[in-house]
Amino acid sequence: MQSRGHRGRRIVSLCGALAVGVLTASATLAHAEPAAPTAVQVPVRAAAAVPVPPELDPGFYRPPADLVAAAAPGQILAARLVNAANFGLIPLNVDAWQVSFRSNDSRDEAIPAVATVLKPRGSAPDKMLSVQIAVDSLAAYCSPSYAVQQWSAGAALGQIVAPLEFILAQGALQQGWAVVIPDHQGPKEAYAAGPLAGRITLDGIRAARAFEPLRVAPDARIGLYGYSGGAIATGHAAELKRSYAPELNIVGAAAGGVPADLGPVLVNGNRGLWSGMILSAVIGLAREYPDFAALLDRRLDPLGKALATVKGGLCVQWNTALAPFLDITGFLRAGGDPFDDPAVRRVLEQTRMGKAVPDLPMYIWQGNPDELIPVGPVDTLVDTYCQDPAASVRYTREHFAEHIATEVSGVGPAMLWLRDRLDGVPAQQGCTTADVGWLALDPEGTRALAENFGETFASFFGKPIGTDG
Repeated sequence: MQSRGHRGRRIVSLCGALAVGVLTASATLAHAEPAAPTAVQVPVRAAAAVPVPPELDPGFYRPPADLVAAAAPGQILAARLVNAANFGLIPLNVDAWQVSFRSNDSRDEAIPAVATVLKPRGSAPDKMLSVQIAVDSLAAYCSPSYAVQQWSAGAALGQIVAPLEFILAQGALQQGWAVVIPDHQGPKEAYAAGPLAGRITLDGIRAARAFEPLRVAPDARIGLYGYSGGAIATGHAAELKRSYAPELNIVGAAAGGVPADLGPVLVNGNRGLWSGMILSAVIGLAREYPDFAALLDRRLDPLGKALATVKGGLCVQWNTALAPFLDITGFLRAGGDPFDDPAVRRVLEQTRMGKAVPDLPMYIWQGNPDELIPVGPVDTLVDTYCQDPAASVRYTREHFAEHIATEVSGVGPAMLWLRDRLDGVPAQQGCTTADVGWLALDPEGTRALAENFGETFASFFGKPIGTDG
């Protein structure tokens, strides 16, 4: 039996490299699909020498609607090799592909979706991690599938989060796990639309399991990880799993900085440093919810419409930096509290977490205080889950906290918890809540940070990830 020290030595870059990188720089439940989609063989295209943004690649990202509608959720429509790289420059010595597949939007209508799937060279993994990157953007060129490719311009164009969180995915690869990274905002880049993101996440896992070149074992254990915008997708996927994809062997989900209720996030961030990002989420929601879009069209004043137009084509870095300290609700003409409008109430209710208790163990960590995501709704979410005696939730609040720093300090403990689940160690039944000063002081996480950064650095020079060669 492996010791915890040995397990820690294998958590290569998941906290170390992410720490260095970051510090430097449900709606109505869907009808269940009772079984995984039938594997349909599609030709695997060669990797492009220089990838083009999704806007210029409609054949892969936006296949014909009739082709999409004829497929089952998670069924692969097209596949191709890709050259994965750090920050669009440093190549990774791994097996990597993209798959285009059918998913559903929040109204159960067929949509196309894309995911990046990776594994150590030549391996046949028996564990898989779905990493929901915090895309937090409004243009397709900001998507993870583009940003993680060599010679992409995503980072230069403002998608700074995807390259940084991609380092975490490499940490999972170094365990020998397969990794799937969905473009969970969908073809309209509907940022913050949680039920949509949850379905795309689950269908991305279905597609990865059915993709023969990935060689994932049929009984592979599967985990979910996401922070902040990625926690939107992760949390909704965990809640939807029982009804939407019951056949998936998801054994645990780790979510941090959880936007459990978008209403308090808006109130907390209005006129604050993060209000530019929050306005982007408002725009993203309008892309998935037509009645909310109609409300904005009627009530946004000229300045609000101008900002929405400009932001609609930007990635997270520039969207956050553009016009902070906005009075978002002040852009809505006509008197009265906008939260009283039925369209606003509906979209907030449809995107609020807590509609269903996940039938899988959850690890949740949250900063208190967190200047972007208030802790109160996360407390409420955990309390909601834990009213069910079958719930399994480990909840940690960090008090030496800041939104970005809390992912850095919390990723090690979260991934160690996920490693136990993927190794078949049962989660503790019931619910526990712990208050800590600083998660970076966790001894196992610190040991993983100290022992494993070297291998991530070695991978920059061509060392295969996840192998001893």
